[in-house]
Parts: sequence; C-alpha cells; structure tokens
Amino acid sequence: MIEDETSSCSILLIDDEPFAQSIIEHGLKTCVKHVLHYESSPARAVDLVRELDITVVLVDLRMPDLDGFEFTRRLRATPDTEHVPVIMLSSEDDPEVKAQAFAAGVNDYMVKWPDPRELVARVQYHNDACIARRERDAAFVSLRLSQQQLAESQSALHQAQKMEAIGQLTGGVAHDFNNVLQIIGGNLQLLKLVGNLNEAARTRVEMALAGVERGAKLSSHLLAFARRQPLQAVVLNPGHLLREMDDMMRRVLGPNARIVTDIDPALWSTVADPNQLNNVLLNLAINARDAMGGNGSLLIRATNAGGAAAGRDAALPPGVPAGEYVLIEVADTGKGMPPEVLQRAFEPFFTTKPVGKGTGLGLSMAYGFVKQSGGEIVLDSEVGRGTSVRIFLPRSATEAAQPEAPSDVPLFGGLETILVVEDEEDVRSSTCAILSALGYEVLEACDAAGAVELVESGRHIDLVFTDVIMPGPVSSLQLGEAVRAHLPDAQILYTSGYAEGVLAHEGKVSASVHLLQKPYHPDALSARIRHLLRRGRAGTLQAASNSGATAA
Repeated sequence: MIEDETSSCSILLIDDEPFAQSIIEHGLKTCVKHVLHYESSPARAVDLVRELDITVVLVDLRMPDLDGFEFTRRLRATPDTEHVPVIMLSSEDDPEVKAQAFAAGVNDYMVKWPDPRELVARVQYHNDACIARRERDAAFVSLRLSQQQLAESQSALHQAQKMEAIGQLTGGVAHDFNNVLQIIGGNLQLLKLVGNLNEAARTRVEMALAGVERGAKLSSHLLAFARRQPLQAVVLNPGHLLREMDDMMRRVLGPNARIVTDIDPALWSTVADPNQLNNVLLNLAINARDAMGGNGSLLIRATNAGGAAAGRDAALPPGVPAGEYVLIEVADTGKGMPPEVLQRAFEPFFTTKPVGKGTGLGLSMAYGFVKQSGGEIVLDSEVGRGTSVRIFLPRSATEAAQPEAPSDVPLFGGLETILVVEDEEDVRSSTCAILSALGYEVLEACDAAGAVELVESGRHIDLVFTDVIMPGPVSSLQLGEAVRAHLPDAQILYTSGYAEGVLAHEGKVSASVHLLQKPYHPDALSARIRHLLRRGRAGTLQAASNSGATAA
C-alpha cells in the first residue's frame, strides 16, 4: 500500500499479476493525494471496497475464477458500493469488449498500460465525482433529518397551540357555567332552607342539587385543564397523601385488582394543592381500573428525580427540564393505548370509553393541574402492556407544613354585618337571601365602586364577600385595599368561577387571600365566614390585650 498522509483519494487495484501494482504505483506518482491498496483476489475485493472506504477501483478484465465483468456486477449489487467508480484495465482494445464492460457497470475503460498523465487525470476525475456524490447524499440525509425535526417541532407547536386554544375556550365556558350553577344551586339551597318543603319536594330539590354538584365537578375539571383552577398551594409531602389515599384507592379498584405502593422514605416535599392532587391521583386510578377491567396490577410510586440524590430509576425523561423533582407515577397493566389515541389523550372530552362511561376530562385535568403547578407530566403507553403516567413536581426547599387540626366549633349563622359585592344580579340575590336566612345583616353592591362608597361611608361592616371579576373602574383588589384602609378589623372573602385578578403567580392563590370557588354550597359559605369572623375577633382581642399591657 502506498499512502500519502494528506490523501483524500482511496484507490483499490485488483489484478492477479503482482507486477501491476508497481506499474500503477509509478503511474500515480503525480497524484499526490492518494492511498493505493492492492488485492489479487477479486472475490475478497468487494468487502475491501466497503471496509477501506474506496473512492476509485482499478480492476483487471481477465482474471481466473472471477473476471472484471462479474466483479463489477457484484459491486453494483451491493447497496454500500453500488456507486463506487470502477475503471477497467485491459489489453484488449476491442469495441465489443468495451461495450460489455460498460453494460456490466464500469465507469471507464483504459487499455494497458495507460500514460501516467491520462491515468492520473481519469483517477482524479472519478475520485472527485465519488466524493461529490457522497457529499450530496450526506446533504440529502441531513436535509431529510432537518425536515423531519422541523415537522416534529411544527407538530409539537400545533399541538401546544391547540391545547392552549382549547384551554382558553373551556376556561371561559367554565367561568360562565359556574355563575349559572351558583344561581341554580343558591336558589335551590334557599328553597330547601326556608321553603317548608314536604318530603316529595325535598327529594326533588336534593336530586336537582346533586345535578348542580355534578356540574360543579365538570366545571372544576375544565378549569383545571385551562389552568384557571384556583390552587390553594401549600408545601406538602406527597407520600403522606398517598398513604392516606390507600384505602380509597383499594375501594376504587375493587377486590380483584392488586395495588403496589412504593414510596421513597426520603421523599422530598413539593408545593401543590393537596385537594387537586388528590383528585388527579383518584382520576388516574379510575382510568387504570377501567383499562384493567377490574383486574391487573396498579403501581403507585413516589420517589425523587433529578439531582444527585434522585431515587432509583428516576432519571429525567426527554422534555423535562433539568432540576430536582418529586416524581409520582401511576402505572397499570391494562390494555394500553395505540399511538393515535396516545397523541390525543390530554385533549378535553376525548375518550375511548363507551357513551356514559367517562367524560374525557381525567387526563386533561391532570395535565392542567401539573402545568399550573410548575411541573411536567409524561404519558407512556403500549397496547397490551399498560399505561404509565409520571408526574414531575418541582422540589420545595422547605419541609412540609403540618396539617391544621379540624375545628370543633359548630357551623351556623350570626348577627354580624356582611357586604356582598357581585355584578350578577341573580347570584347576588340568592347569596344575600341565604345570608339573611342565617341571621346576618346583609348589605349589597353591584360593583366594586359601589362597595368602596359603602366602606368609606363609615358604615360598620364585619366582612366583605366579593366577586373577583366585575365590570367598572374599580377592581376587587382595589376594593380590598380600601377595606384594609378604612375597616382594618373587617375580613375579606373572595369568590370567583376562576381566580384571575387575585392570582399571585402562575395560577396559585396567595396565602393572604381567602377564596371560595363558585359554585359554593351554603354550608361551605357559612363555614368560611364563621372561620374568618372568629379569626378577626381573636385578632382584635389580642390587639386590645397588647395595648392594655403596654398602657399598664
């Protein structure tokens, strides 16, 4: 082998006469950038062309066992070598032989022994053509890859835009739907409270209220998908929540299903709404139950992911940004989903269940909740093997807060003064009627500007119950500032179909904001009002005690 270290021309000479190597070597002296390989056996040469990355083949026509024609045909029949240029060398200057050579697939034909200048010129020409073809093929491969990546990016963007558009639509619909439910539910509750109903009428009212509750859950799921669900986020350890849910999970799955719980004892804390997380996990368990037909095995796993202290098998999958996460996985051994279903699984109302067996909102609600909580959700499924849903929630730097002990104080009305601020007249009317029936003195305003006038008038008010989104020049937040300035002892309770306007950051309600989501039940309204009034009274007594101690 003759080699020039700067060579880009790789030549293979195939000839059964060894002296041919010397002749060709001499002829290629002026071809400075080349590597010359020699092989006497044409049967082995096909593999050498591929292994040595040959750019030009010089092959003798007449050889024992395998001639130049057959070698060329074999070379052309192999995909990796079909385009390598072949120059046939022969002592026969016969047009018929030359025609047969070109028919077999050679690129050039030279009569032995060619002039060195002609040899170098033809070798360099075919070498340059081979390299140009390879560069072109590589460019086409790169272009196809770029087009594929672009198509994937465009598809991902289209999917994200579609999900966002659907989210905006469903969020708006759910917001208006909540107000409608509040009107219906409020008046039904008022009728139940003061209507002196007989047993049959009470049963009808209860049935109607059950329908309101179903509508409220549907609206809640829509808001969760649209990321407008107000989240009362706290620092929590998901392991505690999962252990508390164990009995409920077993009841949901039934006696024939097996549940495997794997919770890392050193599980990190995260910031999330425990009630919404509970709902998400419960919906995932219900989906798993339906996919497994009441049998099979459900794995509920919680571990740390990302960072140096991540748990076993908890490496971050593609698409999840680097960081430290709490990973919650719910995996079943059900029938799984084909790719076309998997692609649409997060879309609201998309379901493969029979009519009446599902709303198609379970996974979309999970998607919205996780995204609103600053996390990521990854769905994997294979037909016949089951489905895995992995939720990645960002790690919290603080430890989980201890849950508050439930209050034993009975829930009832009072004699305090409450200002109700609501632009929807029917909602305001039913709410005021319920509060009046509970014994409160009720003031009302149709917008925040009218409420500010009442606050600034000096009228005694113990609590302001205000909608979040209202028309007019004064916002509910500005109303809250006026209350704190003129009535520092008064409490403020917000209500909304969704929490925009009081959101502190990315859909999470500030800890200083008290929010009751529409549609609300009178019991929930009464409980929140009594809780805030007791807290306000305790704060006033504490302030008076401190003032007396200072004076003494």
